Amino acid sequence: MKKKKNGSAKVDLPPEIVAAKDPAPSQEAAGTQPDGKLGNRAYARELARLHEELVKLQLWVAAKKLKVVVVFEGRDGAGKGGTIKAITERVSPRIFRVIALPAPTEREKSQMYIQRYLPHLPAGGEVVIFDRSWYNRAGVERVMGFCTEQQSEEFLAAVPAVEQAMIRSGIILLKYWLDVSMEEQERRMQARIQDGRKIWKLSPMDLESFSRWYDYSRARDAMFAASDTAWAPWWVVRSDDKKRARLNVISHLLSHIPYETLPREKITLPKRRKPGDYKEPDYPYHYIAEKF
Repeated sequence: MKKKKNGSAKVDLPPEIVAAKDPAPSQEAAGTQPDGKLGNRAYARELARLHEELVKLQLWVAAKKLKVVVVFEGRDGAGKGGTIKAITERVSPRIFRVIALPAPTEREKSQMYIQRYLPHLPAGGEVVIFDRSWYNRAGVERVMGFCTEQQSEEFLAAVPAVEQAMIRSGIILLKYWLDVSMEEQERRMQARIQDGRKIWKLSPMDLESFSRWYDYSRARDAMFAASDTAWAPWWVVRSDDKKRARLNVISHLLSHIPYETLPREKITLPKRRKPGDYKEPDYPYHYIAEKF
C-alpha cells in the first residue's frame, strides 16, 4: 500500500481485478459478434460508405455510357439475393437493372439457348445484374435433368467465346460464385422453414436441390474448368458470413470498374412559392388506420 499526496492510501489491486475494472473492447465494438460474424453496427457503417461509392459509380456509368454485366451464381441459400439487394438498395433501378428470369417458355425452349439472355444485356449507361444467368445450363438444368449432358457440354464449350464477344463489344463482365458451407446452407434452409417471411424462398425444386449437394459440386467443378477464363474469371466469395460477403463483393466490384468522382454543383433548396389563392379543401380523405 502506498500513500498518495493527499494522504489517502493507494491500493495495488491484483491484475485480475484491474482487468475486470478496465475490460478490453467488447466484441460488438470491435465489429464482431460472439460467433465471430460481423456485427450490425460495423456492417451498417461500412455499407453506408460503400453505398456512397456505388452512387459515384452510377453517375460515372451514366456519364461515360459504360456497359456493365454482373453475374451471381451459387448454391441455394448462398446469399445471392441479399447481396444483390445490398448493391441496389441505394442506386437507381433505371441504371442498375436486376434480371431474374423465370423458367423458359415453350417458345424460348426452341430458341438458341443464349438467345433469351441477349435482350437483357446493357446499353450504354447501364449496369445489369443477373440473379442466376446463362449458367443455369451448367448448374440447375444439368443437375435436375432439364437439359441433356450433351447440351450442357456444348454450352460449356461455347460460353467462353460468347463472353469474349461481350467483352470485345465494350461490356465489363464480372462473375461471382457465392460459396456456402454445407452446415451453413442447412442452417439457412431450416431458418426458411421456420420463418414466415422466408417460406416463399423454399420450393420443391429447392428441397430437391438441397439433397444433391455433391451433384452440384461436380457441376460447379466442370463449369469452372470450362469458363474460368483469363478474360472472364470466376470470383469466389466466401458467404458463410452474409454481411462480410456483401461488403467484400461491393468492394471488389468497385475496384474492378474504373470510375471517378464527378464534380457536382452545390445543391440548395429553392424557396416555396406563395400559395396565392389556394386553400386546403375540406375534403373527407380516406385516411388509413394509424395502428402504429
